[in-house]
Amino acid sequence: MNDAPIGIFDSGMGGLTVMRALARRLPGERFLYLGDTARLPYGTKSGETVKRYALQAANALMERGVKLLVVACNTASVSLPALCEALAPLPVTGVIEPGARAALKVAPEGPIAVIATEGTVKGGAYVRAIHEHGQAPVVQQACPLFVPMAEEGLTDGPIVEAVAHRYLDPLMATMPRPRALVLGCTHFPALKNVIARVVGDIALVDSAETTADAVALLLDERGLVRRGKNAEPHRFLATDAPDRFARVGEIFFGSPIDPGCVELIDLQ
Repeated sequence: MNDAPIGIFDSGMGGLTVMRALARRLPGERFLYLGDTARLPYGTKSGETVKRYALQAANALMERGVKLLVVACNTASVSLPALCEALAPLPVTGVIEPGARAALKVAPEGPIAVIATEGTVKGGAYVRAIHEHGQAPVVQQACPLFVPMAEEGLTDGPIVEAVAHRYLDPLMATMPRPRALVLGCTHFPALKNVIARVVGDIALVDSAETTADAVALLLDERGLVRRGKNAEPHRFLATDAPDRFARVGEIFFGSPIDPGCVELIDLQ
């Protein structure tokens, strides 16, 4: 199992920010990424629908022999208990717990602001995770337009800035002013420059790096660390438009994606 790939899935391409951090932190590991681009976004779907989609994506990766699953979708992370039960004994981890810990490290007394999809905000996963480890007050804001803008490669400019002001200005006007802002969706780091300009002097928390640390620890605990160097190209699965996945995915992954490494699959 040590030579098996680490599986990662997201509703689209946003989870590539997590995969990028994992590849940097664990250069010897192999990775298999699944983006459910045909059914994006998950954030506007019901909890039961998201759970069904998450189980389908997880099973597709498990059938391809992954040794560990990273749920790189904040919205789908609400299904983590169901995934752990269905996929046992496969280790499963998400991004919300590491993000909550990182936010408390930056602003232990709060307030902590969380921006995410509608599903993540309504589910209250970040509020619960933060309050499990501290007493910092939390304020939330759903930013549903951020996901389609990021997926379209629209990551800067007057349109993005206007939308960011609409979502973030009321959040930053709360008193006392938040001291940390959690990017509670893996698509949001693509808009990080605009978000930083709009919110000003406040710490931005991106859970990708802390998730990579958590995965490294889990691999070590389970004795699943791959020894040696990885010379194989990363592999990707997409449920729609693999050529577009390779082209736009570069924005999130930070380096070119070979279209020949992207396979079209059907989860239905």
